[in-house]
Amino acid sequence: MTLRIHSAAAGLSVVADLLPGKAPANVAFLRQYLSVPRVVPGLHAMWTGPEISCPIPPAHLVGADYAQALPPENATLHPQPGDVVLAYVPARMWGGNPDPIFDIGLFYGPGARMLFPIGWLAGSVVAQVRAEDRAALAEACGRIRRSGACEISFELEP
Repeated sequence: MTLRIHSAAAGLSVVADLLPGKAPANVAFLRQYLSVPRVVPGLHAMWTGPEISCPIPPAHLVGADYAQALPPENATLHPQPGDVVLAYVPARMWGGNPDPIFDIGLFYGPGARMLFPIGWLAGSVVAQVRAEDRAALAEACGRIRRSGACEISFELEP
């Protein structure tokens, strides 16, 4: 199964291969969340380096029984270009936020790190953008970095 990642505003259109054998619980969360195509905000990360952060709006998860604590699987502290990383932060851990945080990170360049104001936080590599799409990913992410936040759509494909 693959993941189509798209943003017309940024000129982003790439495909990532899911990694269910390496991150089964995290991929299961993503598959359930994306049982319908989703549009989420995409903004350039402040602390992690070459990443477009796509936080899942808490309203998308209201009543979702699968929106539970996620274990670190296929964990990384230094994502590589093309990695799609699902990060989970429990409720009240970051700034007292009453909602847990689920974030889909699109990593597009070298030198990334999972270092936040709350410290190091391992994320789970749930997919990898196909090698032939990585240059296009980096170009589109550069446009987002220069122009600001945009909407990014995620859709599963068989």
